[in-house]
Amino acid sequence: MKIIDAIFVAGHSAFYFDDQHAIKKGAQQDGFVYSGAALTEGFDSIRQPGEAISILLVLENNHVAKGDCVAVQYSGAGGRDPLFIAKHFIPFLDEHIKPLLINLDVSTFLTNSRSFDQLVVDGKPLHTAIRYGVSQALLAATAIAKTCLPSQVITAEYKLPVIAEPVSIFGQSGDDRYNAVDKMVLKKVDALPHALINNIPDKLGEQGEKLAEYVQWLKQRIAEVRVDTSYSPDLHIDVYGTLGIIFDNDYKAIADYIHRLQTIAAPFALYIEGPVDLGDRALQIDGLKQIKEQLSALESTAKIVADEWCNTYEDIVAFVDAHCCDMVQIKTPDLGAIHNTVEAVLYCKKNGVEAYQGGTCNETDVSAKACVHLALAARPQRMLAKPGMGFDEGMMIVSNEMQASVAQLQQQALKKQLKKKLTKMIDPKVVVKMTKMKKNLH
Repeated sequence: MKIIDAIFVAGHSAFYFDDQHAIKKGAQQDGFVYSGAALTEGFDSIRQPGEAISILLVLENNHVAKGDCVAVQYSGAGGRDPLFIAKHFIPFLDEHIKPLLINLDVSTFLTNSRSFDQLVVDGKPLHTAIRYGVSQALLAATAIAKTCLPSQVITAEYKLPVIAEPVSIFGQSGDDRYNAVDKMVLKKVDALPHALINNIPDKLGEQGEKLAEYVQWLKQRIAEVRVDTSYSPDLHIDVYGTLGIIFDNDYKAIADYIHRLQTIAAPFALYIEGPVDLGDRALQIDGLKQIKEQLSALESTAKIVADEWCNTYEDIVAFVDAHCCDMVQIKTPDLGAIHNTVEAVLYCKKNGVEAYQGGTCNETDVSAKACVHLALAARPQRMLAKPGMGFDEGMMIVSNEMQASVAQLQQQALKKQLKKKLTKMIDPKVVVKMTKMKKNLH
């Protein structure tokens, strides 16, 4: 089956672009926006509306395959691509990408996805958001052509087992880190709350005292709100490198503090994402490794999650090979084409590092649903409930797509089992005899 047309449409993402550098430097919130000047190149203000471009591929059977080009909330930070502004990129897509899509055969996914992921225009690779969106649409197109689920395209082309079970979901609170916890506990999310600890005075504390108080509250609140006492979520908190700032990148002091947080959090498991941001991949790997070693010396059960400077598939391989972290966030838009996410998850699992298939609040329902199918096929330890910062919306989109897909996979497996049983029950000699009788009657 071939593509007969490609349409590019500007749209909204589910959140905003935020200038992480300015926020870390202490920019103050004024209502929902931030006061002060932007510090990261490309930003007109510290917080500005997120944008998306929908890729619509019209197929020969007139079905339309969709994918959304989106970029992360903290674009331009930690080695990531710059802001993705729709009005700048739609003309580019029309000129350079549309001619390559028209008449493209979508009977397979991986070859097509790799082709666009490796494409160079005017000496530069495509923006990660373009590679992300185009590859989603290509996966959807192959699923339409094959009349199967997108996850089944992935399992078939990577020769992975089909496992008709959901993947654990991680809830994201945004700044509403108290009320959102109640919502997460009521809906029994597997890991929580993210908490968005990206500011020292208001969220972390100059000595980490505010985060310690929050972890204590978190532990108590789960016990108070949960109906099922067996419900025991992992606590996963993203600190955006702020521990490195308050402890002046003293790795022993950082490890001591994280271990103290784990002691407070017990019996819940604690994951700390991005304890430092050292401004460079090699430095980041070394810093995380030293923190991990210090935690090991303390016999701490707290786990370190890599995020900053771990953006591409190649970055993830470097972090995993260095054994510098317990878990890697695979921030899906940063990897470009979605097959890189699948391969990153598989590489982590093969090498004994937990894979967190993340992403950003700044995605769309289309990209989030595509990511569900990547997770169902590759099986990371957890995936992010996205998009948005309200939790409920992202949880609904991801959980419902996952449950519906799992139900279809289970139904297909059941039908195969029944067919096998029926085949075994029917005597082949009887079938031959009945066939001959039928021919004689005619």
